[in-house]
Amino acid sequence: MKETPAPPRYIVVDGPIGVGKTSLVDLLSERLGARKLLEVAEDNPFLPNFYKDSRRYAFQTQLWFLLNRFRQQQELGQFDLFRQTLVADYLFAKDKIFAYLTLEDHELALYERVHALLQVRVPTPDLVIFLQATTDALLQRIAIRGKGYEREIGRKYLDDLNAAYTHFFFHYTASPLLVVNTSDIDFVNRREDFEDLIEKIGQTRAGMHYYVPLGSRK
Repeated sequence: MKETPAPPRYIVVDGPIGVGKTSLVDLLSERLGARKLLEVAEDNPFLPNFYKDSRRYAFQTQLWFLLNRFRQQQELGQFDLFRQTLVADYLFAKDKIFAYLTLEDHELALYERVHALLQVRVPTPDLVIFLQATTDALLQRIAIRGKGYEREIGRKYLDDLNAAYTHFFFHYTASPLLVVNTSDIDFVNRREDFEDLIEKIGQTRAGMHYYVPLGSRK
């Protein structure tokens, strides 16, 4: 008899700025009785200046994020995934997306050495959920949430970020991957959308999978 795979105990939700990562993590943690691991980007003291002058502040901003994300990942070693599910709003490996977008070659060489030392000590998720949205949708959601320093984010940066995320996750193979385009679905305000996603999560195992919204199915 074929053994039924165990449900995911460590779930990561990721995607570009404004796509709705934290909102989905909140819903999943409540539904699954899971603990949340949230990255607080506002704690980065270099971030406001980065959005004003990305070239000048790129390396400091990126290194702070890398080390802070690593510190959080190390705390997972104290967490018992056999007792409670964990849902996080970022994947440690995706840190490279921003590094390759913003760093100069000499900075990137140093970053790569530090990242390689840290990556081997980071746990691998049981499931990654990659949220996608158009640049127009991201700009609209960023405007609605009204974080002051995010007003400096331009369309070109978001276009480049969107493309970089898609490229990264198209080649991601370390965990089962569920790709969800959020442009035409609303997990927060339409319960049926969220319930349908929960069912898909329970079915997702090895490889890459694409979530097809309820309204798009024939």
